[in-house]
Amino acid sequence: MSVVLYSVSQGVATLTLNRPQSRNALNLEMCDRFISVFKEIQSNKEIRLVLIRANGPVFCAGADLKERQGMGEAQVRKRRMQGFAAYAALEALPMPAVAVVEGAVVGSGCEIAGACDFIVATPDASFRTPEALRGTVGATQRLPRILGKRLAKDMLFTGRTLDAEEAREAGLVSRLVCASDLESTLEEIGKKILNAPSQSLRLAKRCIDRGVELDPQSALEMEIAAIDEQLASGSWMGKK
Repeated sequence: MSVVLYSVSQGVATLTLNRPQSRNALNLEMCDRFISVFKEIQSNKEIRLVLIRANGPVFCAGADLKERQGMGEAQVRKRRMQGFAAYAALEALPMPAVAVVEGAVVGSGCEIAGACDFIVATPDASFRTPEALRGTVGATQRLPRILGKRLAKDMLFTGRTLDAEEAREAGLVSRLVCASDLESTLEEIGKKILNAPSQSLRLAKRCIDRGVELDPQSALEMEIAAIDEQLASGSWMGKK
């Protein structure tokens, strides 16, 4: 079985972390699989929504530390770079990507969930970034942008775990739903996204993701350029 399952149905691509026996710890094979699948999704214009899920009771237990046993410095660095490439490929998807979180999310799992556009979680979800406490560096970029640097530092310096409600209050989790309502919530989200003009969603995602890194005037100019692009395409207000 693949370490990351991939399926497409009616415009929705679903990727499922599939190493439940290892608590879905991220290894090199998973990174390679992510990069390959995200490249395929990029070129598939039929895909309108991407869901990232996991098999088993844990979303992702972080990096696979057993894999690194016996690795040299160069090998560890190469593995880390492949992880960064996988997160970046997820973040760069032009269509909405949603993390569906049930269970614990640790280290690399926070990177995967954080690279999505938003997170839908159940009450048993939790988030932790113990990298610094383990003697390494990681999760220092996305989380501070989402949570603010003080809470991110608290998590990194002390190993503090955010439960699902704390993560929602902090802005990491967008929707917190009970497990029995999860599938219906995802169906509702899917209907909204699939019924919306794909170009407007892609342009909105681009404007938000790039705009937050710019000064207000440059960000506004980016939005105006997106409006001009949509007008030129003839698809304004779904006319095309």
